[in-house]
Amino acid sequence: MEEPKKTTAKKALEMTRKVRPMIKEWNRKAVEAQAAGEPLAYYFIMSYYEDILRAMDIISVGTENYAAICAAKMDAERFLSKANAEGYASHLCTYATCWLGFDAMYKELGEMPPDAPDGGLLRPTVMLGTGMMICDPRYKGYQASRRYTDAPMHILSLPWPAPDANLKEVEGYYVKYITEELRELVEFLERYTGRKMNWDRLSEVTDLIERTLKIWNEAYWLRRAVPAPMPTGDAMTTMVPGWFYLGTQQAYDFYQDLYSEIKHLVDNKIGVIPDEKYRILWGGGLPPWFALKLLNYFESLGAVLPVEVTYYPPPVVEIPSGIDPLERIAWRFFKQNTYRHEKAQRHTGNPEVEFLMELIDNYKIDGVVFHRAFTCRTIHVGQIHQINVLKEFADIPTLILEGDIVDIRYYNEAQAKTRIEAFIETVDAYKRRQGNFG
Repeated sequence: MEEPKKTTAKKALEMTRKVRPMIKEWNRKAVEAQAAGEPLAYYFIMSYYEDILRAMDIISVGTENYAAICAAKMDAERFLSKANAEGYASHLCTYATCWLGFDAMYKELGEMPPDAPDGGLLRPTVMLGTGMMICDPRYKGYQASRRYTDAPMHILSLPWPAPDANLKEVEGYYVKYITEELRELVEFLERYTGRKMNWDRLSEVTDLIERTLKIWNEAYWLRRAVPAPMPTGDAMTTMVPGWFYLGTQQAYDFYQDLYSEIKHLVDNKIGVIPDEKYRILWGGGLPPWFALKLLNYFESLGAVLPVEVTYYPPPVVEIPSGIDPLERIAWRFFKQNTYRHEKAQRHTGNPEVEFLMELIDNYKIDGVVFHRAFTCRTIHVGQIHQINVLKEFADIPTLILEGDIVDIRYYNEAQAKTRIEAFIETVDAYKRRQGNFG
């Protein structure tokens, strides 16, 4: 199979084009910081310790993000193959096997692998995992990395209750537990980085994060407009400042500017494509980073993806006042991860389906597409169940595309396009049946 030469989706917004320079600038700062002997932490997306790392001026490197960059640059296979040779099976998370292959190659060579994307993964001072209900590599991946680096590892336990829990009964316990976990993380970082927590600075960073989440949500809320001003292809890039640089002034400024650009497009009724016929929701699943241009194929068929579940900003939640910043972080975590529990208890029983239905309604969606990545079991294993529950409450066409997040060997572009074409035909018939074509 001939590999696609272009992997990224065509960009619709000017702000999207500013993310790549932002990443390069952060990489430059990380290199300079490490050269100056400053501490650097491996960490995972969506782990709620950004406040702490920013307040302690610890440079953070997202290993999942680096694997995605390798995939987008079509340069992940050598690291995946090295991990396989080290004994890691090909069906394991390819985010993890990509960075593990990189770490193994680095140790073997005694230096940075040649021509590594974006200059390569810097060596960590500490590795911060998370024990939470997302995926195994969050607590096993860095254990495996210790075969190749002596950096100490910390696992931050971040649990949240089941969808049927009585939140009022359990919230105090969860918030207290998570606050103590965060306090232990601070102690770990102080011990192994030599940095001391500045509690006033932590409070300032927490304020900045909460303001950033607010403007980020407001910017994405504008995307409800018809025609769609911003597609999912752009969102897979505009999410980077929020998910990887949260707690920085750059991230806040970025979303302020993004809001202004989207508002201008909405006010002037400028859409992603000139003739928008169908509005498709990216209903879940991590994307195929080596094939994001596939999102543009929907557009060639008259379909726009105006919104997505994956990497949508965390909801803005009400947090009790007059509490210390660690407790504020704990409340934010608890409330964001139980945001739709009570609504689900009254309706579908499934918070993820409630989110899907909100987006379907608010963004005037005609069909839902999911992506099933072969090596991402935890995120993708429940998709069929979600679709079945969704079908009980919403009569809407759905599609599952198959591939992977990093490993292109699990992807067939021709087959994906054929399935998209058939899906759009189904969406067209659905719209006509609903009387939504004028």
